[in-house]
Amino acid sequence: MNLEEVMRKLEELGSEQTKKIYMNHGVKEPFFGVKVGDLKKLVKFVKKDHELALALYNTGNHDAMYLAGLSVNPKLISKETLQDWVKKAYWYMLAEYTVAGVASESKFALELAREWMDSPEEMTAVCGWNTYTNYLSISPDEELDIEEIRSRLTQVAATIHNERNRVRYAMNTFVISVGAYVKELHGEAVLAAEKIGKVHVNVGNTACKVPAATQYINKIAERDKIGVKKKTAIC
Repeated sequence: MNLEEVMRKLEELGSEQTKKIYMNHGVKEPFFGVKVGDLKKLVKFVKKDHELALALYNTGNHDAMYLAGLSVNPKLISKETLQDWVKKAYWYMLAEYTVAGVASESKFALELAREWMDSPEEMTAVCGWNTYTNYLSISPDEELDIEEIRSRLTQVAATIHNERNRVRYAMNTFVISVGAYVKELHGEAVLAAEKIGKVHVNVGNTACKVPAATQYINKIAERDKIGVKKKTAIC
């Protein structure tokens, strides 16, 4: 499929009902309102066409941008492209899922995560935290910088309630990821989660809720899944 064909297909798959839901979450025009499940089905037709994926993201159409993240080859993407992508990730789905997922599987995962986490731009910081979170979920523990992760846990526990809205959500997710995927720091993540307690995030006119980190980590422990890594962070 070429770019024009994909855009026509996205328009066919869009619906006003889905558009209304997305708009409640913060999406801006242009977009057609395609469900994520339908976008995932399209990947088998788009395949891993790297250049097509880049073109899709550059349209500025949310549905095309999300599809780009699902179909791009993270091993081929350049640091410059990822920097461009994060600048264009204007709302949380693109920042937390699309860009963070691809960046975490790229050669620049840690470099960009560290840079973005401390950004004054909210969505860039969100992307940085989620890039690191995703990196933890797919990388063997022996490749992780345990002291750095421990330091970030301390940072979250001390600053989360004074952070920007979606950054609070991303930091909370980071604590859950440490507790779930990094065996050596499981206990410390639980303690950090207990110290943090309830995290308040304005999710707008939606039914979304912020997961309670302690409960979430405990449920994973009950299933004996602590330290079990994911195959991919792209979703």
